[in-house]
Amino acid sequence: MGAWRLPCGWRLLFSMCFIGLLAEVVHGAGADALHPRLFPAEARTLRRIAAKIGVAHWNFSVNPCDSESMKCDCSFYNNTTCHVTGIFLKEMNFTSQLPPDFADLPCLLQLDLSRSLFHGAVPDKWAQMRLQGLRISDLRGSGSAFPDLSAMQSMKTLVLRNCSISGSIPSYFGDMKNLKHLDLSFNKLTGKIPDSFAKMGSVDYIYLTGNSLTGNIPEWLLRRNNIADISFNNFTMGSSGPTQCLQGGINLVESYSPEMISLNNINPCLKKNFPCAASNGQYRSSLHINCGDKEAIVNGVKYETDTVPKGASVLYVNPGSNWAFSSTGNFMDNNINDDSYIATSTSKLTIPSSQLYARARLSPLSLTYYGLCMHNGSYTVKLHFAEIVFTNDSTYCSLGKRKFNVFIQGKMVLEDFDIEQSAAGSGKPIMKTFTTYVTNHTLEIHFYWAGRGTTGIPYRGFYGPLISAISVVPNLGALDLQIGSFTLRQIKAATRNFDPANKIGEGGFGSVYKGLLSDGTIIAVKQLSSKSKQGNREFVNEIGMISALQHPNLVRLYGCCTEGNQLLLVYEYMEHNCLARALFVEQYRLRLDWPTRHKICLGIARGIAYLHEESAIRIVHRDIKASNILLDKDLDAKISDFGLAKLNEDGHTHISTKVAGTIGYMAPEYAMRGYLTDKADVYSFGVVALELVSGKSNTNYRPKEDFVYLLDWACVLHERGTLLELVDPDLGSNYPTEDALLMLNVALLCTNAAPTLRPKMSNIVSLLEGHTPLQPLLSDLSLAANSLSSSGLRRNFWQNPNESQSMTIQASRNNISDSSSLDVGGSLRPLVS
Repeated sequence: MGAWRLPCGWRLLFSMCFIGLLAEVVHGAGADALHPRLFPAEARTLRRIAAKIGVAHWNFSVNPCDSESMKCDCSFYNNTTCHVTGIFLKEMNFTSQLPPDFADLPCLLQLDLSRSLFHGAVPDKWAQMRLQGLRISDLRGSGSAFPDLSAMQSMKTLVLRNCSISGSIPSYFGDMKNLKHLDLSFNKLTGKIPDSFAKMGSVDYIYLTGNSLTGNIPEWLLRRNNIADISFNNFTMGSSGPTQCLQGGINLVESYSPEMISLNNINPCLKKNFPCAASNGQYRSSLHINCGDKEAIVNGVKYETDTVPKGASVLYVNPGSNWAFSSTGNFMDNNINDDSYIATSTSKLTIPSSQLYARARLSPLSLTYYGLCMHNGSYTVKLHFAEIVFTNDSTYCSLGKRKFNVFIQGKMVLEDFDIEQSAAGSGKPIMKTFTTYVTNHTLEIHFYWAGRGTTGIPYRGFYGPLISAISVVPNLGALDLQIGSFTLRQIKAATRNFDPANKIGEGGFGSVYKGLLSDGTIIAVKQLSSKSKQGNREFVNEIGMISALQHPNLVRLYGCCTEGNQLLLVYEYMEHNCLARALFVEQYRLRLDWPTRHKICLGIARGIAYLHEESAIRIVHRDIKASNILLDKDLDAKISDFGLAKLNEDGHTHISTKVAGTIGYMAPEYAMRGYLTDKADVYSFGVVALELVSGKSNTNYRPKEDFVYLLDWACVLHERGTLLELVDPDLGSNYPTEDALLMLNVALLCTNAAPTLRPKMSNIVSLLEGHTPLQPLLSDLSLAANSLSSSGLRRNFWQNPNESQSMTIQASRNNISDSSSLDVGGSLRPLVS
């Protein structure tokens, strides 16, 4: 019957009824029941709101409830009076602040202001509202604390997405028993997930993506089968680490701290769950995926099938465990169960290789493909795109705009990439090619929607990143083609005919010059001694193999020149010179903080581990020392001169009668007997690590007359239990003592007198990354000190100085006072202006 139905909300009380009756009298008893009127007080409120935010389409000359952006309940007072129950102002591009006046609409249950670009914070006055659904996204401004919504106990859907909200998540959400959908993505939230969340028994979707939440991921969250997304936060692993990458509908791959991933150089979840064993032949050197479609063969290359339909907070690993993809996020609307994560072309494609572009994988937020168990080295990545959702015609489907970012190995390679614009139209293929490096056997290709472009055209769920196919191939062949690509004329022009003013180094392998190519690239040119023509051919073959060794912690070899009697190597240029100068030369010293020193030490270890255990050609460097560790503009360590000594062929020990090395860094067995294994490099690394922590040169620091080397003193301090006395005074107290002790103990472990007791470089990397605990030193460290300080070892050096071309005696006798007295061992030392 409902002739005199009480208006919504207990707040109106019976006074609203009386006001409503007065309104009826004012409007006349003969009001047309077919045209109910908006309650006068709410009409005035809506006028204020419209004036403040600039809504022009609300027509107050008739009933504004007829607007698509408003929902009303007109069943009051014999169907003559309406109350506003919902307001939907989406994608309106407003410039004002959120008006507090919405709180003056007593029957308002739904408020959707998604992507309307309001400014400021959620008004305090809204705390008195009794909303069941609130959606706000892309709120501009400097940020604010979390709003008080505790009174909204009937809330079912809450979206506060990208609203610059900071601080911790309040605990009152646990009291919202009816909450079904919670989205707090892309704010500045910190702290832990509240324990009260465990009481939200009715919730179906939780999105906490893109915040700075910390702590362990709650066990109760992992046990629930909710579709939850907690990616792009700073969570830490528990003591046992993740047992799975996907648990209870929660994608854990992208959830951990970036620092943790950076430290490991690989996602910890993937590393634990998908380890690769080289001994089992599991490594691969190429990857081809037909994203979103079935297997296809194009130009003789088989692209693997990728037809898994699901995409919301999912991790999929292909049956061979050689690649995987991770997708996070949900499309911004109500119909989550209708989301599609594979796009299909609406028209028949006549383009070349059309089987790669008929379908594509789509993601609302983040889509990451992982190449697992890859050989380490340099690769060419080809990304195939075609816009198959939006059209070129004049229909509604032509209005959509897709923009997203692309990252490879964590580096942004495309920003606000628009497929249609880049390909000059829809349905047209475009391929983007990049060069990247794989370390730790994992390749990461990340597609990320940053909130730009359209979100509901032609349909909801078509605005995120889209990828048609991925191709990854090694660069070995291409690198070989670069050898010999530099002419002597180019080199002379770049170095001004080897002008002495451009000379930046001199070592056992030759002089080094700074050069500037015609395209503006700064290079370092190493001028080696001339050989016969037969020697030139052997030289090119050997350098061709060395140039194929590419790693972030190796100096890159661009190519060479063998014209006439010249043998020239062209390298990348290092802006911050070498580690020896950064530590030991007073006028060029860099005040390196502890994180930088740790980064340098770990980089050196990774570079040597690559040479010893991961590269196609296994190489013993023979001359690891501080002056052969170069530093780029970001103070990342890069090893120089690798492979210029005789290669360690076929993995066998090489007995050399011509020792190549430098006093103070050479392993005893190599210096005294010429016995060479990769453990000689391990010893040298230990000396460099000791210098890096102490800031002192191994050969030039003598605290007491009885000690020849810094290493001698380190062993004594270790026995006394006062090893931290070695830490560089420049650091003051600004370093973690546990980390410093770890690096010092690793250095001593590496310099063990017995080569068989020194660890492999991969084990050292694991120690420095914190994956492996440091075991007690395996032998008496004084044995190493005694070996180094013995008169026999020193006599062997001083009486046979001609046995090593790369060993500079003068540099080890004298204190290093300027750059001219540095033995760079042929390293590529840059000219500092």
